[in-house]
Amino acid sequence: MTYLELKEKYKDIRIIAVSKYTTDEKIMALHKLGQIEFGENKVQDLARKKAELSSDINWYFIGNLQKNKANLLIKTKPVMWQSCINLDLAKYVDARLDYELDTLLEINVANEDSKAGINPSKAIDEYLAIKQNCKFIKPVGVMCIGAMSDDIKQIIKSFDLCYKIYDELKKDGAKICSMGMSSDYEIAIKSGANMIRLGSVLFN
Repeated sequence: MTYLELKEKYKDIRIIAVSKYTTDEKIMALHKLGQIEFGENKVQDLARKKAELSSDINWYFIGNLQKNKANLLIKTKPVMWQSCINLDLAKYVDARLDYELDTLLEINVANEDSKAGINPSKAIDEYLAIKQNCKFIKPVGVMCIGAMSDDIKQIIKSFDLCYKIYDELKKDGAKICSMGMSSDYEIAIKSGANMIRLGSVLFN
């Protein structure tokens, strides 16, 4: 499926083009087709690409944030920080901000040691605590990475859990459920994702 076919089929789903493994030329080629939302998982790469590429690209930070990179992230001013893992990190970034930053709480829905994110049982309380305790960090939804499994039922289960948490947080301002990557985005959409993060399927 081409980018334009994908965009047409899922026209109600926001597509974040994950550009960490591709070239600037391929980023700009996709941008010319109409893609304006791109995601990076390293702060230094995000900073460089935002400075050097088209000024009308909306950049998202989607990776694990180390505290020693927080000042650079803030300076870069991404459209959204997709991967806040807990209140402690949110407060650390918030204390250094002087503008509002839309943020998603990352949930480790598969309970896998290799993945970042907060335990699902703590997600709602943590989300509300971030909302209450941070002045500039603005929680607007949740994100997750689906279960790394060949069992589709396990993948569906992980996405359904994330959506359930998102659904419970709607009354508290949650608008975005970011889940699904190149290998499982169709499953994620069926589970309720309204934002997907695609890399290889766009930049093959």
